[in-house]
Amino acid sequence: MLKRVFLGGLLALALSSTAFAANPAKQIAVFAGGCFWSVQKAMDHMPGILATRAGFMGGKVKNPTYEEVTEHGTGHLEAVEVTFDPTKVSYSQLMDAFWHHTDPTNPDGVICDYGPNYHTAIFTFSDAQFAAANASKAAVAKELGKPIVTQIIKASETPLPFYPAEDYHQHYWKTHTIAYDSYALGCGRSQALHRLWGKLAD
Repeated sequence: MLKRVFLGGLLALALSSTAFAANPAKQIAVFAGGCFWSVQKAMDHMPGILATRAGFMGGKVKNPTYEEVTEHGTGHLEAVEVTFDPTKVSYSQLMDAFWHHTDPTNPDGVICDYGPNYHTAIFTFSDAQFAAANASKAAVAKELGKPIVTQIIKASETPLPFYPAEDYHQHYWKTHTIAYDSYALGCGRSQALHRLWGKLAD
């Protein structure tokens, strides 16, 4: 999943912005890629990740519950907040991992999870992240030869708070391994991602 860096020169230029220099040892990224269990699993396996939290972002209700979000009444997306060390993992590498563990081409959801809360998005927190995310999205569209429906949202302008999900959702792939593996198998997640991305989904 880290085999390719999209538009390397452009992304390197964007990520060198002073917007990323305030605290170079600790930065935040947020990705909505369908089921937050699966996105969190992908991010948990990456080097340079300091912490991840599964939760909700983009809606209008404060402190929503999982049940409220999945009933499609709050406007939130299932998302994962990633705290990372940019000296060990770049924002472009995080985006590569995000793209290759979701389906950014389906406007209705991701693989077997359908509904507004499963739509895909990248929430950005600086001009540099916004530019890098849009460049990466354009590169993905060219690579797949398909429209990319993933939204690039400036979270810092609204602002949009991130609400962590209930404790039992955190690192669900590890704390509820059998249940998660059953979900992923029944969903056909691995097969669907490999049909879309090939070996990049490994």
